[in-house]
Amino acid sequence: MTKVNWNLDTAHSEVGFSVKHMMISKAKGTFDNFDAQINADPEDLSNADIQVTIDVESINTRNKDRDDHLRSADFFDAENYPKITFIATDIKKSDNNYEVTGDLTLKGTTKPVTLDVAFEGQSKDPMSGSTVAGFSGSTSINRKEFGLTWNASLETGGVLVGEEVKINFELELQKAE
Repeated sequence: MTKVNWNLDTAHSEVGFSVKHMMISKAKGTFDNFDAQINADPEDLSNADIQVTIDVESINTRNKDRDDHLRSADFFDAENYPKITFIATDIKKSDNNYEVTGDLTLKGTTKPVTLDVAFEGQSKDPMSGSTVAGFSGSTSINRKEFGLTWNASLETGGVLVGEEVKINFELELQKAE
């Protein structure tokens, strides 16, 4: 199959994250607004063109005060850095799984990151008749490497926010007609 354009179905897709909170639990959240430009053969992503853009303002941890703090200069500095981007630079296939390496730009810092991606399958949407493909994936980053260094010490020892951020995503794509 040759490469084709795919449109992101945001109603069936999610970009989420989790980070240690107070060294004893995890704070989780999502970004509600994001887009992906993908030109690929869904059964072999090894030569795909992939670009993802995330709207920082759309961060949602189900806590308004925390979301506002995350948008502030202490963390994402959404006013000056409104977008997070990922552009794939190398893709290696292993069965239905891929190592997708690319440039992640967050708060003005670009670093290579490798995503573990699984092809979940392809089907026809019974409502629209469109060809649909699903992918899921994850990676971890050290937030301090991207300039997200704010923290607070706990009186019991340790810190309020962990350094490692686990990122996960589910993408449903519709073949462009």
